[in-house]
Amino acid sequence: MLGPAVYGLSFRDSALCAVFGALVGSIVSSWMATWGPVSGIRTLAFGRYSMGWWPSKIIVLLNLVQMIGYGLIDCVVGGQILSAVSPGGMSVAVGIVIIAVISWAVATFGIQVFHYYERFAFLPQVIVVSILFGVSSVKFDLSTTSVGDLRTVAGNRLSFFSICLSAAVTYAPLAADFFVYYPENTSRVKLFSLSLSGLLVSFTMALVCGVGLASGISTHPEYSAAYEQGQGALIVEGFGPLHGFGKFCSVICALGLIANTVAPTYSAGIDFQILGRYAEAVPRVIWNTVAVIIYTVCALVGRSNLSEIFTNFLALMGYWVVIWIAIVLEERFIFRLRTGYNWGIWRDPSKLPIGIAAFTAFVVGWVGAVLCMAQVWYIGPIARLVGEYGADMGIYVGFCWTALVYPPLRFVELRFVGR
Repeated sequence: MLGPAVYGLSFRDSALCAVFGALVGSIVSSWMATWGPVSGIRTLAFGRYSMGWWPSKIIVLLNLVQMIGYGLIDCVVGGQILSAVSPGGMSVAVGIVIIAVISWAVATFGIQVFHYYERFAFLPQVIVVSILFGVSSVKFDLSTTSVGDLRTVAGNRLSFFSICLSAAVTYAPLAADFFVYYPENTSRVKLFSLSLSGLLVSFTMALVCGVGLASGISTHPEYSAAYEQGQGALIVEGFGPLHGFGKFCSVICALGLIANTVAPTYSAGIDFQILGRYAEAVPRVIWNTVAVIIYTVCALVGRSNLSEIFTNFLALMGYWVVIWIAIVLEERFIFRLRTGYNWGIWRDPSKLPIGIAAFTAFVVGWVGAVLCMAQVWYIGPIARLVGEYGADMGIYVGFCWTALVYPPLRFVELRFVGR
């Protein structure tokens, strides 16, 4: 919804930026997913082979913030939908708690329950989103052009593209978690293809539908009034012509957010354990519970400012992920192309990289990202050169700066440290 509602982009511009941004991010996440069966270890434990034992903990902490943030967003949207379905009967806060409790239950029972739930949960979502397209598309604004001069529109396109790329690429730090129990000889091509198709199809349906609903805000007062109440209320208004059945579809749509909340909740519990041996001794169910409590409280506090959370949180999370991905890719294709990985040392700090090169490259990448980011609360000096509101180039500059400095630093580290 942010394309038309926040960046003033047309339906066409928003839809193209959304789909192609999601495609780029999904390719990265799907590649990372293929390491689950091969390694048998979790995604961020695999990250130790690039970042080293201690620097990798920074990545784990950043990913925990990311997972908890996604739980927050899903809970708020779900709560808004349930509240809009029953105006006066259920508050957004109660809806948030319902979504959080069910998500906790599914994630806590483990990976088998998670896979079983996800196997069937998608079907009612496909049906109700298709219905939403059918009943709301007559109010999509397909004619209004993007707002601003050419430079401003170009900057807004790039910023929105970056947000959609971030939404997809932030699955990368947890992508392998769900495939570690697959047979080691699982076809990597098949796993990559299925992951990419699953991510891209679902992203495309959701993003284009959101773009369409938000495009109608400026031309339909009922859409504008609903959006003032929240993104969830706008979804319910989209189902409005169906009356009672539309409310039923809205509830199904809200419950579908559980499927999207279970994944980060499950991975958050694992990430807490990866922080260290003492944390690893604490059962995952306790860490899952801690994560759910944190994002439920944050959702209750921030439920009135979801658009700002969306805009600021998603793009900000994308910066560190692409910087980390640059290091992982170069470690794999430059320094381990022939030697490969010794999967038996994943928890032995003395045999893993010391991480000085990776940490230094990570910091350099962040410097580039800060100079080129364009957020509501800060626009970097380079990003400010494009249009009225700047252009968010932080993802691309951060990736490139990291990719440039990591190889020479890693060669030096290998020369003097030897691991």
